[in-house]
Amino acid sequence: MMREKIGRWIIKNPGWRLLSLVLAVIIWMNVATEPEMSTFISLPIQFKDPPSGIEVSTRTAESVQVEARGSSGQLRDLASSRPAVTLDFSDVRDPGEHTFTIGRSAINLPRGVEILHTTPAQLRFHFERSAHKRVPVIVRFTGAPPNGLHVQSVRLQPETQEIVGPEASVRAVREAVSDPVDLAAVNLTKPVVTAALYLSDAQVRFVSQPRVTVTMVLK
Repeated sequence: MMREKIGRWIIKNPGWRLLSLVLAVIIWMNVATEPEMSTFISLPIQFKDPPSGIEVSTRTAESVQVEARGSSGQLRDLASSRPAVTLDFSDVRDPGEHTFTIGRSAINLPRGVEILHTTPAQLRFHFERSAHKRVPVIVRFTGAPPNGLHVQSVRLQPETQEIVGPEASVRAVREAVSDPVDLAAVNLTKPVVTAALYLSDAQVRFVSQPRVTVTMVLK
C-alpha cells in the first residue's frame, strides 16, 4: 500500500520523476563501471535433509575452495556474507558411498557472481546406519589422598553411558574414560568429585551429559 502511494506521488510530480531517473542512472553507472575481478574463497560445507537413521561415517573435506568472478563490489559482499556449500542429502536412502557434485545451486551467491570452478568439484561420503549402545564408565585417578589415606571404595553415577553414532564406530568403542581425578585435591570431609567423560572416536557421541560423579570412601 505504501509503495503504491509513493509510486503515484512520484508520477504526479515530474521533478521527482526526473530525480529518480537520474539517481537510477548514477547507481547503474557505478555498478557498470566497477572492474570485474576473480577471487578465491573457502566455504564451509553444510547439509540439509539428512536421512533418518543413517549417518555420515567419513567425509573427504571440511570446506570447498571456490573461484568466483564478479564486480569488485559483489566480491566484497561475497566475502563478508560468508555463504556455505549446502549439500542435499534427501536422496540418500541406504548406507554406502554417495557422491555429490558441487554446482551453482549448492551455493547461495549474490546475483551476478559467477562460479568459475570449485576444488574439489565433487564430494563423496560414506554413510552407515546409526547405532546405540551402553558402555562402562572408567575413572582415571592420579596422585594420592592426603594424610596417608587410601581409597577403599568408589561409587560412580552413572556407571554406564549411552552412546550413538555410525554403526562400525559405535561397535569399536569399549568404554567412556574420565578426565584424571586428582586424589591429592579431594575434599576429605566430602570426597565427591565430578569429571568429564571422553570417547576415543570423534564420530561417536554421548546421548546424555558426558559427566560422571565419583563418590569415594577414604580410610
